Amino acid sequence: MATYSLDAPLPHGLPVVLDTNVVLSLWMFEDPALVRLRAAVENGLLRPFTREDCLGELSRVLAYTQFAQPPERQAEIAAAYRARCCVIDVVDAPSCELPACLDRDDQKFLEVARDSGAKALLTRDKLVLKLGRRPVIGARFAILTPERLQALMTQSG
Repeated sequence: MATYSLDAPLPHGLPVVLDTNVVLSLWMFEDPALVRLRAAVENGLLRPFTREDCLGELSRVLAYTQFAQPPERQAEIAAAYRARCCVIDVVDAPSCELPACLDRDDQKFLEVARDSGAKALLTRDKLVLKLGRRPVIGARFAILTPERLQALMTQSG
């Protein structure tokens, strides 16, 4: 079975899933190295999909004391991201079984990618990235770093 790959040029409205750390990089830390990626989400080039449990995780993480984000800023980040997402429901009868993530908190992002028809799951988690080589995942969507998708965007436009 062939592995799913993204080729330049990328279509407008490309469906993607962003894990929590990528969302933090884009909206809380405002990582200057990912400015094109954030702009792509904001202008609709990328269309993020998520679920309520993923948004709940984002809200919990934004409240971590080490980030020292005031409640207003936490709410602003969560609302800005939610406004850009297509929120899907949990699928009771999935189209295929996925391999289990070692970190159970990451499983929901794989499920969203599978159930939404996303073409890419963006993460920096090495264990999740490794799962992208599994045939059951690789045939359906790519798992790549935000930096890699941004590089593909640069190639295409």
